[in-house]
Amino acid sequence: MPPRTNDHTPESGRDTGPAEPAGLSAPSASTGAGAPPGPTNARPGTGARTGTGSGPATRTRTGAGARTKARTGTGTGTGTRARSETRAGVKTETETGTRARARARAEAIVRPESGAEVTGPGPGASPSGVRTASLRRFATTARRSRGAHLTVCGALLAVAMTAGAVAGGGDRGGSPAGAGAGTDAAPAAGALAAGVLAGGDLDAGIRALQSHLRAQPRDVSAWANLGLAYVEQARTDGDPSRYPQAERAFDRSLSLGSGNEQALAGRAALAAARHDFPGALKYADRALEQNPYSERALSSRIDALVELGRYDEAAEAADTADDRRPGVPVFTRYAYVRELRGDVRTAREVLERALGGASAPADVAYVATALGQLAWNQGDHETALTHFARALAADEEYLPALEGRARAQAASGDLAGAIGTLEQVVVRSPLPGPLVALGELYEARGADGDRTKAADQYALVDAHAALARAGGVNADLDTALAAADHGDPEAALRAARAEWDRRHSVHTADALAWALHRNGRSEEALPHARRATATGYRNAVFLHHRGMIERATGRDGDARRSLTAALELNPGFSLLGAREARAALEDLEAAR
Repeated sequence: MPPRTNDHTPESGRDTGPAEPAGLSAPSASTGAGAPPGPTNARPGTGARTGTGSGPATRTRTGAGARTKARTGTGTGTGTRARSETRAGVKTETETGTRARARARAEAIVRPESGAEVTGPGPGASPSGVRTASLRRFATTARRSRGAHLTVCGALLAVAMTAGAVAGGGDRGGSPAGAGAGTDAAPAAGALAAGVLAGGDLDAGIRALQSHLRAQPRDVSAWANLGLAYVEQARTDGDPSRYPQAERAFDRSLSLGSGNEQALAGRAALAAARHDFPGALKYADRALEQNPYSERALSSRIDALVELGRYDEAAEAADTADDRRPGVPVFTRYAYVRELRGDVRTAREVLERALGGASAPADVAYVATALGQLAWNQGDHETALTHFARALAADEEYLPALEGRARAQAASGDLAGAIGTLEQVVVRSPLPGPLVALGELYEARGADGDRTKAADQYALVDAHAALARAGGVNADLDTALAAADHGDPEAALRAARAEWDRRHSVHTADALAWALHRNGRSEEALPHARRATATGYRNAVFLHHRGMIERATGRDGDARRSLTAALELNPGFSLLGAREARAALEDLEAAR
């Protein structure tokens, strides 16, 4: 399974202060903290998805060793603390000219991008369907010839992104959103924020925020909420073209209220989503200077440190976040930090406590999926399927749970079920992780036409990477992982080196090691493969890569141990990878 980054977490809205003393209402899990970054759908998250609900909120504090204490209380609301707030920077314009200028600036940000004419989708067309169709046209053309690829690349990317904008965002300029809606009907931003980020109709919520901002173009909080909604829309639709819109909204918020924590925390989430982890850390720290209890900023800070490979600091940041803002977004990050250090037992305990305290469907789906991913990584496919089923019972359309179920189905021998599930995922959100996984399942099945189907999925990875880069996303890790096995090994190595220059995480170490190996430079790859497995993180893919590299360098005993460990940990980590590992072990035994 791809690296678990921060694309799917629940996240809180605006944070205003420390957690209440024991016995008072604790915040329910909330709207997102920023990524995924990453080629994957994984925990913890950078989205802005929210759950509403009431019920017990469990605080898990794990210090040295496995020390835990639980605090329960009852909480209601939408994932933010029930406190009255005063929006800084919201002023009433009395001069007609000033108000007109402010509205003109607002329109410049909320209206569609100019320069590309497209026809909107037909009745019933979904944003993901329009975008996937555009991506497939791009990929098909790209395969015909390199020259054709270069000629049409820009035009097809524009069509893909603008089609997504028409389908997903509605009209950003001209008349206010909604039939017959006028500026008089624009609701207050505070009321909008909870609805927009609470897992309802995100597109409608964005249109409502846009309508509100046409009437109140100096609303600092509304601009920050619109930026967060765009980040969330990019995540749910797989549409990186939303990120520049989010950036402009955050910049507008900061221009109206310099240093406001809500926009700074939003910029941290946006930077993480674009895989700009130094930027995410910078903005998270600035937000925490304004509000040390900002759940979004605390969460983004953990994400950034994890993805930069600064694991000791990430553990300290998780402890701090657990002290200040215990809740689902923090618990899941805490568990992932422990898993990366090999402490699977504590990770599981923390997630189970978090699930026991979750009541909102979004929170249940998110935490149950995290537990399913943890179980799958340890080769417990039956338990993984149980957790994914619980996640989907809470939210039947939760894509990370669907992807996880497909991987567990494949590992359990249900190849047809796995392919059917992953086909649902990539139609709605054609991200690199599930695209590669589906391509490999087609290869493993080997039916008529499956080789062509697999090639289609790998070509779509390239198309999505191009779209991501156009939206300001660093897609080098995605490129390195996919191209090393299913594309151009030299391109994989260039991308892996570029990513390694930016950050030294276990995932970038593994990607660089594998890319070097695929380019015949296994001796150079070995130190990186060892580094990828040095933290104690139990990952069968890493062990498989290390074993193949050790075999290529003549270290047969080490290769046997690594390959055996990979298959014992998770024999279904990849149908093609496991097949290669077993074949290599047979050859090593025969050569003894």
